[in-house]
Amino acid sequence: MKIIGPKFVSDVELPLQLNISFKKVFVMIEKYALTENKNHPFHTSAKEIVQVLKQYPALINGFSDCTLLEKHQEPINLLLDSLFPEALLNNEIKAASVPFSFTSFKFTTRFKNIIKNAGEDYEFTVRNFENESMYIMACTFILGFVYGYNIDIKRPFYFDIPDKTTGTMKYYRATFNADFSEITPTENAPKLTQEDFKELLNNFDNIDIWKEKFPPSSYIFKGFGIINLFDVTSEEMLSSIKANLLGGGDHLIFRLQNNLRDFYSIRDLKLGFSIFDKFNGKLCETVENKSNSIILNNQDHIICSPNYFCQNVIQKVFINHETFVISDLEEYGKSTNKNPFYKNLYNSGIQSIILIPIKANDNGGLALLEIASPRAYDLNSVNINKLKDIVPVFEAAVKRTSEERQNILEATIQENYTSIHPSVKWRFYQAAQKYHLESQTNENAKLDEIVFNDVFPLYGQSDIKGSSEARNKAIREDLITQLTLAISVLKDACKIEKLPIYNELMFRVSTYLKDVKDELNAGDEINILDFLQREIYPVFKHIKNINKTLAKKVNIYMNRLDEDLNVVYEKRKEYEKSVNLINHKLSSFIDKKQKDAQKMFPHYFERYKTDGVEFNMYIGQSIAHDKQFDEIYLYNLRLWQLQTMCEMENIAFSLLDKMQHNLRVASLVLVHSNSMAIKFRMDEKQFDVDGAYNIRYEIIKKRIDKAHIRNSQERITQPGKIAIIYSQDKDALEYIKYINFLQSKNQLGKIEFLELEDLQGVSGLKALRVEVIYQKDFDEKKTITLNDLLKQIEA
Repeated sequence: MKIIGPKFVSDVELPLQLNISFKKVFVMIEKYALTENKNHPFHTSAKEIVQVLKQYPALINGFSDCTLLEKHQEPINLLLDSLFPEALLNNEIKAASVPFSFTSFKFTTRFKNIIKNAGEDYEFTVRNFENESMYIMACTFILGFVYGYNIDIKRPFYFDIPDKTTGTMKYYRATFNADFSEITPTENAPKLTQEDFKELLNNFDNIDIWKEKFPPSSYIFKGFGIINLFDVTSEEMLSSIKANLLGGGDHLIFRLQNNLRDFYSIRDLKLGFSIFDKFNGKLCETVENKSNSIILNNQDHIICSPNYFCQNVIQKVFINHETFVISDLEEYGKSTNKNPFYKNLYNSGIQSIILIPIKANDNGGLALLEIASPRAYDLNSVNINKLKDIVPVFEAAVKRTSEERQNILEATIQENYTSIHPSVKWRFYQAAQKYHLESQTNENAKLDEIVFNDVFPLYGQSDIKGSSEARNKAIREDLITQLTLAISVLKDACKIEKLPIYNELMFRVSTYLKDVKDELNAGDEINILDFLQREIYPVFKHIKNINKTLAKKVNIYMNRLDEDLNVVYEKRKEYEKSVNLINHKLSSFIDKKQKDAQKMFPHYFERYKTDGVEFNMYIGQSIAHDKQFDEIYLYNLRLWQLQTMCEMENIAFSLLDKMQHNLRVASLVLVHSNSMAIKFRMDEKQFDVDGAYNIRYEIIKKRIDKAHIRNSQERITQPGKIAIIYSQDKDALEYIKYINFLQSKNQLGKIEFLELEDLQGVSGLKALRVEVIYQKDFDEKKTITLNDLLKQIEA
């Protein structure tokens, strides 16, 4: 006899006084002892049991002293043997138990073995069950027994019991039979009414109310129960695998591996994933996470060919998409002449493995689930059938992951390659939905034009100053280097092989070199490279074969050429790196800042990379369909734009030490007071201004960065300054407020009031040009907040 669990007398507060009693069993047995049918098979044995039990009145009247369970072990076993038939002891997992305490005192043989295998330190407790829940459940027990109010709050009880023999966890669901129990109220038990019952139904989680209606120890429980356990390890693992696959996370493979170890009762089972790339015919790791592939064994990829796998694996797994099992690796090795696949598994300590191909999508994508054991026949063609309920879960997860990845790619494409900004996406969905509905009944249905009326434009530009001159200088320097190297090769060729043709070619190369040094004209680069390709390189090929020293010289020349372009591309590469660095930093910064600006009020935003960055914004009621527009949001966005331009200037200036070329940016803001309409051009897949009058705005945008100050040759855009172009004086007054604010933050300095020269078709433009005060150790993360801007606007 073994008592498992806490002593029920004092450990947990309950509305019940727990007493163990076998009265109901005794009464049942006594019925057979007193039967008039003396030939009944139970009659004789029942009489003997009744005679024995009358010597132990406590077993019938009830007791709360747990020590009596061991003291009276023999009569209790005699009494309960009819409930524990010998034929079922090795199969059923059953015990006599006291409810709400999990104190158990008679077990089937199988139950005893499970507890024995759990280890001496195992405590028999129910999973996820709190003391308060136990109290309320006892109350509902009383409601049904005493008052006839049945409340169905049945929760399945689960026990997680380790199996030390396999090193895994087993999971059991419990049912409780209370037929041998009775409950009676004490004098202290309040009488419950229908109103009390309703109050309890409305306050299930309020333990205080339950304790008010059912004070502690206010009812007496007599009897015992029968607890039955059912092995639900497979169902629990299926549920846990589903939950883990849905939850994802960094340690997903590890968690799933533990699930399958419990499922198969293999403590050192291994799990891995790999991806079959159908187009390249190779097996590789998953893109997102390290997947601990067993087959790859830390290799980047494996070519799926008969040189690695046997034809049977290729046919079943990668072509037919069927599960493949190797029960005994050594037998597989004999049949395949110990091919590379065998050697890889052997070196990994694997002796049996299951390969389960799972279709990821309809495009041939395939995920490979790998389950392996270090022992032969742990995994085989019989127990592979246990996976039938699990594989569909993995299939659903792989498909979902593939769809999520596809959605991420679609979102990336939409964000980076199309003009459908999130702020206006609602209008496209609206038009698409309308078209879809109309097309059901009208074959001539047409898509709506996407037009936003009465929106205010904002335009900004941070242009790399002198980029054309810097690019031309880089081209000249690269050509000078290449021609100088060619002359050097020809000079050495003249010393080895005195042919007049070398002198003639050297003269022509030198002529090109002199021309490039003097001035680089359009088409010069193409002509020079064509000359080198046509007349110099065949000669280089010849002289490489006549002398080792010349061959080294030619190799020096060829090694200086870019592999893809076949020209010296050193200075231009440095220039492009500098330009790309500026573009990347400025673009990334404004993209991040713009997401914050959308929180103030939704507006359309588009950005372009040129030699620098330029961007358009449009704000108005027609874009923000679910918010009320006010011009304060326009003023706020203008201040945000000017602030952002200051910060972009600082970012570009802080990059000077990181660039080979000393490139500076010149910034410009165009102010336009009147609202306009923008329309999505279906042919160009982008927004453009709509209406003849609004075309003037586009003309100004294209020409102002090269405009001069009136009566001078000085460009309006200059490094270290922000030019604010406007046509109405009220705009200047508005921006002077913003400038004063940023001056107070020591970000802007002196203001110039300027007029622009007349442009073709445009006149009367003016400008504020304000000095940028560069911040030492500028930190783009520590900038003026949205709250600062809002306070300034409201002031």
